[in-house]
Amino acid sequence: MSAMLKITLPDGSVREVAPGTTPADIAAAIGPGLAKAAIAARVDGELRDIMRPLEGDTNLALVTAKDEADALELVRHDYAHVLAEAVQQLFPGTQITFGPSTDDGFYYDFAPKDRPFTEEDLPAIEEAMRKIIAKDEPLIREVWSRADLIARWQREGETFKAEWAAELPEGEELTVYRAGKGEDAWLDMCRGPHLASTGKLASDAFKLTRVSGAYWRGDQNNPQLSRIYGTGWLNRKQLDAHLTRLEEAAKRDHRKLGQEMDLFHLQAEAHGSVFWHPKGYIIWRVLEAYMRRRLDAAGYQEVKTPQIMDARQWEQSGHWGKYRENMFVIPDEVPNVEDEGPVVSNEAQWMALKPMNCPAHVLIFRQGIKSYRDLPLRLAEMGCCHRNEPHGALHGLMRVRQFTQDDAHIFCREDQIVDEVSRFCDLLDRVYKDLGFPDYAIKLALRPEKRFGSDAMWDWSEQSMRDAVAATGRDTPEWGWEELPGEGAFYAPKLEFHLTDAIGRTWQVGTIQTDTVLPERLDASYVAEDGERHRPIMLHRAILGSYERFIGILIEHHAGKFPLWLAPVQAVVATIVSDADGYAEEVAAMLAAAGIRVETDLRNEKINYKVREHSLAKVPYLLVLGKREADERTVAVRPLGTDARQEVMALDALIERLKREALAPDLR
Repeated sequence: MSAMLKITLPDGSVREVAPGTTPADIAAAIGPGLAKAAIAARVDGELRDIMRPLEGDTNLALVTAKDEADALELVRHDYAHVLAEAVQQLFPGTQITFGPSTDDGFYYDFAPKDRPFTEEDLPAIEEAMRKIIAKDEPLIREVWSRADLIARWQREGETFKAEWAAELPEGEELTVYRAGKGEDAWLDMCRGPHLASTGKLASDAFKLTRVSGAYWRGDQNNPQLSRIYGTGWLNRKQLDAHLTRLEEAAKRDHRKLGQEMDLFHLQAEAHGSVFWHPKGYIIWRVLEAYMRRRLDAAGYQEVKTPQIMDARQWEQSGHWGKYRENMFVIPDEVPNVEDEGPVVSNEAQWMALKPMNCPAHVLIFRQGIKSYRDLPLRLAEMGCCHRNEPHGALHGLMRVRQFTQDDAHIFCREDQIVDEVSRFCDLLDRVYKDLGFPDYAIKLALRPEKRFGSDAMWDWSEQSMRDAVAATGRDTPEWGWEELPGEGAFYAPKLEFHLTDAIGRTWQVGTIQTDTVLPERLDASYVAEDGERHRPIMLHRAILGSYERFIGILIEHHAGKFPLWLAPVQAVVATIVSDADGYAEEVAAMLAAAGIRVETDLRNEKINYKVREHSLAKVPYLLVLGKREADERTVAVRPLGTDARQEVMALDALIERLKREALAPDLR
């Protein structure tokens, strides 16, 4: 008889079970309620199928819908598989490729036999998915040999799956999930895990949302595929809440509002770069001026560094080897101006547009001898950077190729790290609250697999970050404190700051990283108290991240209804009758002299038309003038908003009110 397995449960109790026992068996032995609720298991921390037999002594935790993160990942993965099965039922000859879960749903990439899929196909696919869920097909994990699996895919005409199977690492176990039983069972290659059967999914908790083009493995040189997106949840209530958020998000889309408010545009002639219109650039300038005042008060010195540097500099910093695919490289030679022949020879030396500012800041630090008394040295730059993002990944202001960072690097001694990171956390907190984001979470991204530096250096860097956050009292669940294994930069761990916006979405924005690698690679040093040269610690930090993306977030967070200090046009003076035109010009001139960004609307249009137009443009105050207001030197003040009530004010009182409201938070 085989030796019994010892299974340790989260409460510390140990159960002895026979080999071949599954987590589902243990759930049933504990009680019928748990047997019904358990949907998967964590075996020594690894998420696994609840029907997969246990293989040895282990720590076991049963997963239920209350473990929402795990449960959502499982159901979304299963919805993707059900989607693929439904598509192949409805459209025979369609090849399947990849189908992962996402942050709010899932997608699957297909190679259709006859034509690309369209959104008109989605209702029929949804109905087929519901039928598969209703059949409650078991999802059975199988291990296949590489040769058998490749032969299976080739026999069925699944060339993409065959290619993928052939390229997986030799030592990797190849697993297939079978939906259903017998010859009609549907197969897909997948690492898993999955729910026990399709019937564990809620048939009313998913929705297919859109169709787009995609390339096999994300390479535009490969065949084009049809990607079907969906959103999937644990129950209908969660789905409805999500769809409501999507509807609200669509209203707040910064691209739509940017056009309505005449803030910016993008076009193919400059992929991933923004054309800022005057009103949009006012927001930028006001935000930049605010950030400069905050940085000046916090002891930063602003610098400006070159856009282009020699490739040898990027080689020395390590970016050429680890980041080159994201860099724009430039030949360092005069281009051929003749009609024939290549524009650039094969003999050119290479330079690159900077994707980040940090190496240049080290070069500034290295100018002249630095003493321990000079530290900390805080160098800030509103640095324009370029990153070679794929065209398909670009998205309005949120993901661009040219962007400006609110970047800074702090050079300090080891004994100054905790204080500097704590100071940064306090500065960031003030900025976020001033900009309307009182809620944010702090997360520590730990060492990735591909990295520079020793384990001892990473141990020390990560602990320094923990100590700094603890010193501010923010390493608690109330601040969303969490550690993220494997998500640090290749040279340093980093603190990430995740904002929560007005409709509950989170945005990873600010960061600060402890770096000992770059000062070493670029030979930065200072003279310590002992008279010897030491390496400074370099803290990379940003609060907004990039101006482009942060302004996009601001637009969506405020739904275009900016607080008065940020609004590009703060007031419009609109007349009801032409007799008030002269007074309107006078009011506008006095407001402008008081520092208010004001426009006039003297058109021969009905006042209701003017109200609608300026409301769509999200102007905070409409100042309405008729003959009575001109005679009495008053103003009818109409704030933005459907529930706002109009009030009549004396002109001088209005000017004082708007002057106070229009002050930036740090100037109040």
